[in-house]
Amino acid sequence: MSDQIIIKAVLIGAFLVFGLILLRPGGSARTQAIRTVTLVLLLAAGIYAVLFPGVIDDLARTVGVGRGTDLLLYAFLIVFVANSLSIVRKRRAQDEQITQLAREIAVRNPEFPKQGE
Repeated sequence: MSDQIIIKAVLIGAFLVFGLILLRPGGSARTQAIRTVTLVLLLAAGIYAVLFPGVIDDLARTVGVGRGTDLLLYAFLIVFVANSLSIVRKRRAQDEQITQLAREIAVRNPEFPKQGE
């Protein structure tokens, strides 16, 4: 167990650093609250899994997955896909806002940008 102290400290430190980075303000109050609660739960689960890796194996067997590492892989895939979909949705909304702003600028100032200069 003592040979795993270094990797456990590094992993827990990484969880905490990423958690602090992800807790930056942004979005509505409700969205921020949901994001914060979810993040805290995921961080706690990650730290718990690092400290007690046997629990992940037991949980994997309980849900019918052979190994704890496979269960973690499946969980990370789900989180990755959800995050990707969220990013695509946000990007689409930003593109729509940019298009709307460009149209408003074009209507208010038809000579902007001046051609040929």
